[in-house]
Amino acid sequence: MENNEPLNEVLADLKKKGYEADLNFETETFALYAGDLDMRLDPDEFHVDEIDEACDESHSEAEVVVYAITTATGVKGVEVDKR
Repeated sequence: MENNEPLNEVLADLKKKGYEADLNFETETFALYAGDLDMRLDPDEFHVDEIDEACDESHSEAEVVVYAITTATGVKGVEVDKR
């Protein structure tokens, strides 16, 4: 897990590595959803490659965790968890 870099820098670095899809965790179905790709992924269909902590410059008190994820089909994306 990386240290608290600004969120925009963490996302830019991951995009350079090919993590472009926007993923969202769905708690009701316990799956990831990629809206732009209309893809729903069960836990056995993806792998968390990297976990980074980031700081949200607009809300200095907010903790942000960024997950770099690769699907079983090779799609790379990120899921951002703001706490």
